[in-house]
Amino acid sequence: MAALGAARDAATATGGGAAPFALRHLHLSLRVGFAAAGAGRLRGAARLELRCVRAGSGELVLDAHPALSVLGARLLPPGGAGEGEGEGEGRELRFESRPFASYGTALHLALPEEPRPGELLVVRIDYETGEGPGVCWLSPEQTAGKQKPYMYTQGQAVLNRSFFPGFDTPAVKCTYSATVQVPEGFTAVMSATTWEKQKDNTFVFKMEHPIPSYLIALAVGDIVSAEVGPRSRVWAEPCLIEAAKKEYDGVIEEFLAVGEKLFGPYVWGRYDVLFMPPSFPFGGMENPCITFVTPCLLAGDRSLVDVIIHEISHSWFGNLVTNATWGEFWLNEGFTMYAQRRISTEVYGSAYTCLEAATGRALLRQHMDTTGEEHPLNKLRVVIEPGVNPDDTYNETPYEKGFCFVSYLAHLVGDQGKFDTFLQAYVEKFKFQSITADDALNFFLEFFPDLKKQSVESRPGLEFDRWLNTPGWPPFLPDLSPGQQLMKPADELAELWASDGLNMEKIEAVDISAWRTYQLVYFLDRILQKSPLPDGNVERLSAMYPKISKAQNAELRLRWCQIVLRNNHEPEYGKVKAFLHSQVCAGDGRQLGGIPAPPAPCWECRAAPQAPLCPAGEAEVHAAAVPRHVGRLGGCPSAGHGDLLSHSPPAARQRPQLRQEDPGLGGERLTAPAAPSLPSFCRLLSSHCTFPY
Repeated sequence: MAALGAARDAATATGGGAAPFALRHLHLSLRVGFAAAGAGRLRGAARLELRCVRAGSGELVLDAHPALSVLGARLLPPGGAGEGEGEGEGRELRFESRPFASYGTALHLALPEEPRPGELLVVRIDYETGEGPGVCWLSPEQTAGKQKPYMYTQGQAVLNRSFFPGFDTPAVKCTYSATVQVPEGFTAVMSATTWEKQKDNTFVFKMEHPIPSYLIALAVGDIVSAEVGPRSRVWAEPCLIEAAKKEYDGVIEEFLAVGEKLFGPYVWGRYDVLFMPPSFPFGGMENPCITFVTPCLLAGDRSLVDVIIHEISHSWFGNLVTNATWGEFWLNEGFTMYAQRRISTEVYGSAYTCLEAATGRALLRQHMDTTGEEHPLNKLRVVIEPGVNPDDTYNETPYEKGFCFVSYLAHLVGDQGKFDTFLQAYVEKFKFQSITADDALNFFLEFFPDLKKQSVESRPGLEFDRWLNTPGWPPFLPDLSPGQQLMKPADELAELWASDGLNMEKIEAVDISAWRTYQLVYFLDRILQKSPLPDGNVERLSAMYPKISKAQNAELRLRWCQIVLRNNHEPEYGKVKAFLHSQVCAGDGRQLGGIPAPPAPCWECRAAPQAPLCPAGEAEVHAAAVPRHVGRLGGCPSAGHGDLLSHSPPAARQRPQLRQEDPGLGGERLTAPAAPSLPSFCRLLSSHCTFPY
């Protein structure tokens, strides 16, 4: 199934939505083999069922990768072989791998004759792959249990071409099925609507709905599951499963139910969550039916459960209705950010949601201050030139500027209920399809003919074309002033703790037991901004709020450790070491576990520990982390900051401290803090993760 707009995707060798062949179904026959050391091998066969949609092509072109070795290719008789069959049948095809881009190759298969439009073709490709960018192998030391190895795939954006040959573009969707044979004692899970285990350690999966290739995901390891709702279970290594069950029991169903009320039926059947090993170098990935997430979400007190709302929101926006090209990524993430905040408002109220949204706006402000507002990536429709890796274009803009644009559309409607109805109609209209911004905006104007008559798309300064094609700060900002009611008490409490003579009577009168994560984060950001505090204040603050100083919540732990360092509070240096040990092994700074370099003042403290804070042994560190974490922990303030437009998802950026000058919070435009600001772990998962995809 191709995109409505038939957009040509420069990131694929296949032609994207303009390809001469439509992929109807993909079947993967896979055998997973772990090695005693290093990467294992994945031996497979990809069976593609295709339909010719345009005459004039005597070859089939697929996306592939140098890590993927093609062993043979055959043209099978349509309907002549079942799924997983066909080995040795049909006619051999000549094939050649040609250079395409730094992130992949083009696999050319010569067809014996030029197919006619409407003709069906079945092609089988036998291959094997080791450790490519989308196929990751973990040693036992990199897992939580430390007993067995682990493998998983990560497809977004253009990584699954190293997992299987195919149409690696969001413009093309298909159903898929798979049989996966694993070693004794291992379990396989996939992003599929149904699955079963057969004899000989073989797992069978089927995805009944068409999805783009980047959402096909596999994980194999020592994995068990526990039910946490009528249509949800958690998966994890045995040593993590009880914590996962306790943390998420009953939670997911609440979020799903609100999402269905707002956006329509949840079509994917189950919504499961797989808690990955600690070395998983990403925050989370919204694979349909089973979201892959970092174990950092297991805070022990449910204080981070709300970050899963973003991944749930992708069930409608991104997974069900998908951007046809990565150049219009805002269609996935802008709508998802809006949906996330609608669900959050229903569950937690507008004040908390506005406080969270203000942190996102601050991230966008810092990003644009760093790159310059006129940078070409600071527009919603990005031109990704041939050869440019889409991963290299990711930044905060599609998330937060995209959110502002969707909020502007809601503002034009002027009625929240009517806009919710539009979103339901939008999902129903475009479900299981890949679309362009023109498709979405034309439907909006058709749905609201009165707005079309008013030519709202051409209002001076707010033209839809300006939103899409002009870089810069959003021309419209939603009102976030309800967040002030949570910011004000946090500001006042931080001011009390920064004073020379502590007024304990006033401090003790403030009850923070009901404060949720983002309010506590805001409070700690203010404390850090005012640090170093007068002598003795940090020690008393630690004793006063064990909810903060002893938290397992990664957001709070990070900020507390930075407060400890900036105030030279040596009695708690052990907490800093423990935090680095638990987090830095996971990634390279783009992801939740990969802690970015702390602000320079933290490392300039005269007594701040340097080498003794080095993390766990190299065997526990994910390969993505090795080149960068050493400099960060060695005490160099500048190590690892890098370019905000580097190969990293937006949530890995440093989080600015919120200021009351933020637009929509009752003052003038927010300005970036003087010192590098704090990274956000919650934000990483609620974006994207985004990559938090």
